Amino acid sequence: MNLLAAEPSAYLKSAAHQPVHWRPWGEEAFARSRAEDKPILLDIGAVWCHWCHVMDGESYEDPHVAELLNRDFVCIKVDRDERPDVDVRYQRAVAALTGQGGWPLTAFLNPAGEVFFGGTYFPADENAYGRPGFATVLQQNVNLTVGQTITIPVTMKVSSVSQQIVVSDVPIVEVTKTESSSSVYFLAA
Repeated sequence: MNLLAAEPSAYLKSAAHQPVHWRPWGEEAFARSRAEDKPILLDIGAVWCHWCHVMDGESYEDPHVAELLNRDFVCIKVDRDERPDVDVRYQRAVAALTGQGGWPLTAFLNPAGEVFFGGTYFPADENAYGRPGFATVLQQNVNLTVGQTITIPVTMKVSSVSQQIVVSDVPIVEVTKTESSSSVYFLAA
């Protein structure tokens, strides 16, 4: 059930019709993640953000994507203008992993709120620019296991020029699951 209709934020209210079972930021969402032993999909955006609305229309309003999200994740949507503290924390974490941040911020968290993967806008389908489709990203992040390798899009800055590259076959060296959290560790070069 989507719980955003009663929220004061215009951005959150604009997503209240989506088939995703969105929850607002709060302990209740994290408790549900722990109780169901599911990772969290955290979406941070704003009413003024063009790409946030594009991703909403392409992915979060798609019944197939909503089915994947509702089955495999606890979904939290945050208005960055209402919760700049949450935005800053997760922008920093995703930027540390990927070299970039921005909106929409799409972060995958364990039940303790720690980021194990993230990015900004993910297109609905794989595209010629090397960005994975959102359904593919969801399926990769729910089924992470030790010894598996994944492909991660990374933006690297060399001098004053930023260039997107794709790092393939990044080995997962540890996945820790306990009753209260799960963590994924990648082998860093």
